Amino acid sequence: QVQLVESGGGLVQPGGSLRLSCAASGRTFNSNAKAWFRQAPGKEREFVAAVGWIMQTNYADSVDGRFLISRDNAKNTVYLQMNNLKPEDTAVYYCAASSTTAQASTQLSSYAYWGQGTQVTVSA
Repeated sequence: QVQLVESGGGLVQPGGSLRLSCAASGRTFNSNAKAWFRQAPGKEREFVAAVGWIMQTNYADSVDGRFLISRDNAKNTVYLQMNNLKPEDTAVYYCAASSTTAQASTQLSSYAYWGQGTQVTVSA
């Protein structure tokens, strides 16, 4: 089993930045993909960014160029640097870990382990 704990969410003004962290414990699956998803009220959970075991990355079109995902396997931690935030980025952000794929999958079904989520609110 792996436990994932997110941190770093909060309230930020449009155009601002936040950095989310996701610390893993237990079986950390450092050779497998890690990702961030988000879910806004009344909407389905959607893909944001993923990083594979050789540091390849994928991003949703809506965040490409503004967000940066990275991982530090020595610290068992995945990060999401979010810049130029927009009101439509408001959501609960979830960290996810795969036990089956090393590729930076964009598919929700690739990830078996999830954190509890951290709220990001972008508002003036």
